[in-house]
Amino acid sequence: MPSGPFPLATTVHKDMVDRLVLINPELAGEVRRVLDVNKQERHIRGGLATKEKYRHKSHDFYSSI
Repeated sequence: MPSGPFPLATTVHKDMVDRLVLINPELAGEVRRVLDVNKQERHIRGGLATKEKYRHKSHDFYSSI
């Protein structure tokens, strides 16, 4: 992923929202709903990943004692 203030994913999402509506409005609506759901669930996935990370770390710590 490129570094900088605007990662590639932002550009792709913007294209899906802004440009696709001009090309295929029906498909643009479906894509928008998928992106909105993903945005709503993103923080939950991140929290679960962090929880899993630290669960493994504590298990590794106690198994080495």
